[in-house]
Amino acid sequence: MKILLLEDDESTSAHIVRTLNAAGHTVDTCTNGQDALFLAGSGTHTVLIFDRMVKGVDGLSTLKALRVMGVRTPALFLTAMDGVMDRVEGLEAGGDDYLIKPFATVELLARVNALARRAPIAEVNHVLRVADLELDRMRRAVCRAGRRVELQPQEYKLLEFLMLHAGQMVTRAMLLESVWSFHFDPGTNIIESHMSRLRGKVDRGFDQELIQTVRGVGYRLDA
Repeated sequence: MKILLLEDDESTSAHIVRTLNAAGHTVDTCTNGQDALFLAGSGTHTVLIFDRMVKGVDGLSTLKALRVMGVRTPALFLTAMDGVMDRVEGLEAGGDDYLIKPFATVELLARVNALARRAPIAEVNHVLRVADLELDRMRRAVCRAGRRVELQPQEYKLLEFLMLHAGQMVTRAMLLESVWSFHFDPGTNIIESHMSRLRGKVDRGFDQELIQTVRGVGYRLDA
């Protein structure tokens, strides 16, 4: 099965990956909530394993956001936060199971397998749609109102991220980390220049502008 691991401790992450790989599973890893949102939003994972205490957007907030987005992938919190109310909070946020660190690898595997049996059987939607804008993730093709839109690689990644989070505000930091893999602000107008070109290709010539600026906060793609 394919598993997404959100864990910012390198040694812990490496140990979990080795354990899951040895059991025949494929693991995607990330160290912050922004990347986890982007990866889990694809709907291609069987199980999510989230640490609660990670830098930036924490695991709890990340899972809450995913549930709001409609992502129903079974999720296990793997964390050192061991209080009763910590567990209650995790389950109420949309978690399906809660395992305390330190943990036994055999128990982790058993819980992951149990969650996999709950995973919904559904086709992954490879075509993202917002109003008359479509992005085919299999063919990496974009069209609006039936007209092909030619995008450069980074423009495509930027639009894909916006469409995966359609209707939601995305911040500059989220875009830098998820689209450009920058974990710092380079102090350039890289986002603004790419967004300007993307708008010119996606919105220009249409009555409705889909890409919106949320002043002082970020951007939103919404019909």
